[in-house]
Order: sequence, then C-alpha cells, then structure tokens
Amino acid sequence: MNGYGERGSYGLGERRTLKEQAGVYALLPLRIFLGVTFVYAGLDKLTDSAFLSATGNGSIGEMMRGVRDSSAIPALVDLALKSPEGFGYAIAIGELLVGLGTLVGLWARLAALGGALISLSLWLTVSWQASPYYYGNDLPYLMAWLPLVLAGAPLFSADAFLAARRRRSM
Repeated sequence: MNGYGERGSYGLGERRTLKEQAGVYALLPLRIFLGVTFVYAGLDKLTDSAFLSATGNGSIGEMMRGVRDSSAIPALVDLALKSPEGFGYAIAIGELLVGLGTLVGLWARLAALGGALISLSLWLTVSWQASPYYYGNDLPYLMAWLPLVLAGAPLFSADAFLAARRRRSM
C-alpha cells in the first residue's frame, strides 16, 4: 500500500502504522529543503550585482576563469565564459524556477530534473577540484535531487491536486 491514491491506497477509515505514515511523508522535508535552498540561491544571485558581472571580485566571470583548468569538463566553462553575465542569469533564474516548482510541486519531476542538472553542471565545473570529493557541496545536492526525480511530489503539491481533479472529472 502506498497512500498516494494509486492501487493499494488506503480507504476511508483505514489506519496506517507510524512506519507507513513516515513512508508517505518521507520526501516532504527533502522537497522543502531543496526548494527553499534553490529559491534562496537564485534570489541571492539575482540581487548580487557583483556576481552578475563578467569581471571583478565575486563575479561569475572570475569564478569561471578560476575553475576552468581544474574542472572535469573545461569546455563547459569555456561555454559559460562566452557570456558570463548570460550564464549567471541562466543559473540564477534556473535555480529560482526549480526551487519554486519544487516547493509548489508543479511539474515536480521536471523541476527536480532541472535541479539535478544544475547540480551536475556545478559539480563538474565549480566544485570538481574539491578533495576529497565529499568536501564539495554540489555532488550531495545532485544525489538529493534524484529521489524527487523518481517520485515527484505526491503530497501537498499542485501535481497531486491536478491529478485528483483529473480523476474526479473522468
């Protein structure tokens, strides 16, 4: 039984054990943490004029030039360096949209895939040189997104609301 409204769901009056309830709500804290973190990261970048510059202390351009030779895929860094400001805006807006989609639970799997791709690209470029590898923060974020890619947002989400609405109208 899964509690998500699919085959094997709980009917009215059925009681769940504490273990079953924990399983139903297990991804909610992860979804809230990743959603809030990515919204914050996106807003932080969008409101930092130094970050959204091609040159200067704290700029995306300087950061990319600093990691170019130590990244796993220097070609990704070279691509970002063609337009550092554009890349900075793309990352910031991407983080903001991923975070909002995750929090609201709208197209949750797609939002989680976007978060995983952002984390993967940052791991392969910015935090690749971290040694040992677990000192870098982008790899754990990548791994944290994967359960949400697989499961989506089955509770307290726009996706669940829309799915229930579609079932009622059939």
